[in-house]
Amino acid sequence: MADVLALVEARLRMALGEPDARAAVTFLGTDRIEVLRFTEGDLVRYATLGMSATPMTDPAAALADPVRGPRAELVLSVRGGRADTDKVLRPLAVLAASPQVEGVVVAPGASLDTGEPLWPGAPFTSVLVAEPGGLVEDLALDEPMDPVRFLPLLPMTPNEAAWKRVHGAEALEERWLARGTDLRDPLRGSVGLD
Repeated sequence: MADVLALVEARLRMALGEPDARAAVTFLGTDRIEVLRFTEGDLVRYATLGMSATPMTDPAAALADPVRGPRAELVLSVRGGRADTDKVLRPLAVLAASPQVEGVVVAPGASLDTGEPLWPGAPFTSVLVAEPGGLVEDLALDEPMDPVRFLPLLPMTPNEAAWKRVHGAEALEERWLARGTDLRDPLRGSVGLD
Protein backbone atom coordinates (compact mmCIF):
# COMPACT_ATOMS: atom_id res chain seq x y z
CA MET A 1 0.00 0.00 0.00
CA ALA A 2 2.68 2.52 0.98
CA ASP A 3 4.58 1.73 -2.23
CA VAL A 4 1.51 2.45 -4.36
CA LEU A 5 0.93 5.78 -2.62
CA ALA A 6 4.61 6.77 -3.01
CA LEU A 7 4.31 6.11 -6.76
CA VAL A 8 1.04 8.05 -6.92
CA GLU A 9 2.54 11.04 -5.14
CA ALA A 10 5.55 10.96 -7.48
CA ARG A 11 3.20 10.96 -10.50
CA LEU A 12 1.26 13.91 -9.08
CA ARG A 13 4.48 15.85 -8.47
CA MET A 14 5.70 15.07 -12.00
CA ALA A 15 2.45 16.35 -13.53
CA LEU A 16 1.56 19.23 -11.20
CA GLY A 17 4.82 20.31 -9.51
CA GLU A 18 5.49 20.53 -5.80
CA PRO A 19 2.45 20.74 -3.51
CA ASP A 20 2.32 23.93 -1.48
CA ALA A 21 0.01 22.47 1.17
CA ARG A 22 -1.35 19.12 2.33
CA ALA A 23 -3.89 17.97 4.86
CA ALA A 24 -4.85 14.53 6.13
CA VAL A 25 -8.26 13.25 7.16
CA THR A 26 -9.01 9.91 8.78
CA PHE A 27 -12.53 8.56 9.10
CA LEU A 28 -13.44 5.80 11.52
CA GLY A 29 -12.80 2.44 9.87
CA THR A 30 -11.00 3.83 6.83
CA ASP A 31 -7.43 4.43 5.72
CA ARG A 32 -6.00 7.94 5.93
CA ILE A 33 -6.79 10.22 2.98
CA GLU A 34 -4.55 13.17 2.20
CA VAL A 35 -5.40 16.13 -0.02
CA LEU A 36 -2.50 17.92 -1.71
CA ARG A 37 -2.79 21.47 -3.05
CA PHE A 38 -0.87 22.58 -6.14
CA THR A 39 -0.85 26.21 -7.29
CA GLU A 40 0.07 27.25 -10.81
CA GLY A 41 -0.62 30.87 -11.74
CA ASP A 42 -4.28 31.57 -11.00
CA LEU A 43 -5.18 27.84 -10.94
CA VAL A 44 -5.38 25.81 -7.76
CA ARG A 45 -5.54 22.05 -8.02
CA TYR A 46 -6.49 19.70 -5.21
CA ALA A 47 -5.55 16.02 -5.53
CA THR A 48 -6.40 13.18 -3.18
CA LEU A 49 -3.77 10.71 -2.02
CA GLY A 50 -4.87 7.48 -0.38
CA MET A 51 -7.95 6.44 -2.35
CA SER A 52 -5.79 4.26 -4.64
CA ALA A 53 -4.14 2.34 -1.79
CA THR A 54 -6.63 -0.48 -2.27
CA PRO A 55 -8.71 -1.40 -5.31
CA MET A 56 -12.35 -0.37 -5.44
CA THR A 57 -14.74 -3.31 -5.20
CA ASP A 58 -18.08 -3.79 -6.86
CA PRO A 59 -20.64 -3.77 -4.02
CA ALA A 60 -22.28 -6.87 -5.59
CA ALA A 61 -19.04 -8.89 -5.36
CA ALA A 62 -19.04 -11.65 -2.76
CA LEU A 63 -15.39 -11.04 -1.80
CA ALA A 64 -13.13 -8.01 -2.14
CA ASP A 65 -9.99 -8.73 -4.16
CA PRO A 66 -7.04 -7.12 -2.32
CA VAL A 67 -5.01 -6.80 -5.55
CA ARG A 68 -7.23 -6.58 -8.64
CA GLY A 69 -9.79 -3.87 -9.30
CA PRO A 70 -9.93 -0.24 -10.37
CA ARG A 71 -7.82 2.29 -8.48
CA ALA A 72 -8.20 6.06 -8.64
CA GLU A 73 -7.43 9.42 -7.12
CA LEU A 74 -9.51 12.59 -7.52
CA VAL A 75 -8.33 15.95 -8.93
CA LEU A 76 -10.26 19.23 -8.66
CA SER A 77 -9.10 22.40 -10.47
CA VAL A 78 -10.45 25.88 -9.63
CA ARG A 79 -9.47 29.48 -10.17
CA GLY A 80 -7.76 30.77 -7.05
CA GLY A 81 -8.52 33.93 -5.10
CA ARG A 82 -12.25 34.08 -5.88
CA ALA A 83 -13.56 31.92 -3.01
CA ASP A 84 -12.32 30.10 0.09
CA THR A 85 -11.77 26.89 -1.88
CA ASP A 86 -9.24 25.52 0.62
CA LYS A 87 -12.28 24.45 2.66
CA VAL A 88 -12.86 21.76 -0.03
CA LEU A 89 -10.26 19.54 1.66
CA ARG A 90 -12.71 17.68 3.93
CA PRO A 91 -15.44 17.20 1.26
CA LEU A 92 -12.78 15.89 -1.15
CA ALA A 93 -11.49 13.47 1.47
CA VAL A 94 -15.08 12.30 2.08
CA LEU A 95 -15.52 11.62 -1.65
CA ALA A 96 -12.17 9.80 -1.79
CA ALA A 97 -13.19 7.62 1.18
CA SER A 98 -16.55 6.68 -0.38
CA PRO A 99 -15.24 3.44 -1.98
CA GLN A 100 -14.12 2.22 1.46
CA VAL A 101 -17.15 3.53 3.35
CA GLU A 102 -19.97 2.91 0.89
CA GLY A 103 -18.46 0.24 -1.34
CA VAL A 104 -18.90 2.28 -4.52
CA VAL A 105 -16.71 2.16 -7.62
CA VAL A 106 -15.94 5.73 -8.72
CA ALA A 107 -15.76 5.94 -12.52
CA PRO A 108 -16.14 8.56 -15.28
CA GLY A 109 -19.74 9.70 -15.69
CA ALA A 110 -20.59 9.17 -12.02
CA SER A 111 -22.02 11.85 -9.76
CA LEU A 112 -20.64 12.22 -6.25
CA ASP A 113 -22.64 14.27 -3.76
CA THR A 114 -21.33 15.77 -0.53
CA GLY A 115 -24.73 16.94 0.72
CA GLU A 116 -23.25 20.35 1.54
CA PRO A 117 -21.45 23.14 -0.34
CA LEU A 118 -17.97 22.12 -1.49
CA TRP A 119 -16.63 25.28 0.20
CA PRO A 120 -18.30 28.22 2.00
CA GLY A 121 -20.72 29.98 -0.34
CA ALA A 122 -20.17 27.46 -3.15
CA PRO A 123 -23.15 26.91 -5.45
CA PHE A 124 -22.03 23.26 -5.80
CA THR A 125 -22.83 20.27 -3.60
CA SER A 126 -21.83 17.57 -6.05
CA VAL A 127 -19.30 16.81 -8.77
CA LEU A 128 -19.30 14.99 -12.08
CA VAL A 129 -16.43 12.54 -12.49
CA ALA A 130 -14.79 13.26 -15.87
CA GLU A 131 -12.59 11.13 -18.12
CA PRO A 132 -8.97 10.78 -16.92
CA GLY A 133 -5.75 11.14 -18.87
CA GLY A 134 -5.65 14.82 -19.76
CA LEU A 135 -3.95 16.43 -16.77
CA VAL A 136 -2.30 13.48 -15.00
CA GLU A 137 -1.57 10.30 -16.96
CA ASP A 138 -2.65 6.92 -15.60
CA LEU A 139 -0.04 5.25 -13.43
CA ALA A 140 0.70 1.65 -14.45
CA LEU A 141 1.35 -0.71 -11.53
CA ASP A 142 2.93 -4.16 -11.48
CA GLU A 143 0.72 -6.99 -12.73
CA PRO A 144 -1.88 -8.06 -11.77
CA MET A 145 -2.77 -4.64 -10.28
CA ASP A 146 -4.90 -2.24 -12.32
CA PRO A 147 -3.43 1.18 -13.11
CA VAL A 148 -4.23 4.21 -10.97
CA ARG A 149 -6.47 6.67 -12.84
CA PHE A 150 -6.53 10.35 -11.90
CA LEU A 151 -10.16 11.39 -12.24
CA PRO A 152 -10.97 15.08 -12.78
CA LEU A 153 -13.94 16.40 -10.82
CA LEU A 154 -16.29 18.99 -12.36
CA PRO A 155 -18.43 20.84 -9.79
CA MET A 156 -22.19 20.73 -10.46
CA THR A 157 -24.98 22.92 -9.15
CA PRO A 158 -28.05 21.08 -7.81
CA ASN A 159 -29.97 21.93 -11.02
CA GLU A 160 -27.14 20.57 -13.18
CA ALA A 161 -26.97 17.39 -11.09
CA ALA A 162 -30.72 16.86 -11.47
CA TRP A 163 -30.52 17.50 -15.24
CA LYS A 164 -27.59 15.07 -15.52
CA ARG A 165 -29.63 12.33 -13.79
CA VAL A 166 -32.27 12.65 -16.54
CA HIS A 167 -30.11 13.32 -19.62
CA GLY A 168 -26.75 11.76 -18.72
CA ALA A 169 -23.18 12.96 -18.15
CA GLU A 170 -22.32 13.33 -21.83
CA ALA A 171 -25.32 15.59 -22.48
CA LEU A 172 -24.37 17.83 -19.54
CA GLU A 173 -20.76 18.06 -20.70
CA GLU A 174 -21.96 18.97 -24.20
CA ARG A 175 -24.22 21.67 -22.71
CA TRP A 176 -21.30 23.13 -20.74
CA LEU A 177 -19.12 23.12 -23.87
CA ALA A 178 -21.80 24.67 -26.09
CA ARG A 179 -22.38 27.50 -23.58
CA GLY A 180 -18.67 28.15 -23.00
CA THR A 181 -18.99 27.40 -19.27
CA ASP A 182 -15.84 28.07 -17.20
CA LEU A 183 -15.92 24.94 -15.05
CA ARG A 184 -12.99 26.23 -13.00
CA ASP A 185 -14.88 29.32 -11.82
CA PRO A 186 -15.64 28.63 -8.13
CA LEU A 187 -18.55 31.09 -8.19
CA ARG A 188 -20.17 30.30 -11.56
CA GLY A 189 -23.90 29.91 -11.83
CA SER A 190 -25.81 27.01 -13.31
CA VAL A 191 -25.60 26.59 -17.09
CA GLY A 192 -28.86 27.22 -18.99
CA LEU A 193 -30.75 23.93 -19.01
CA ASP A 194 -33.86 24.92 -21.00
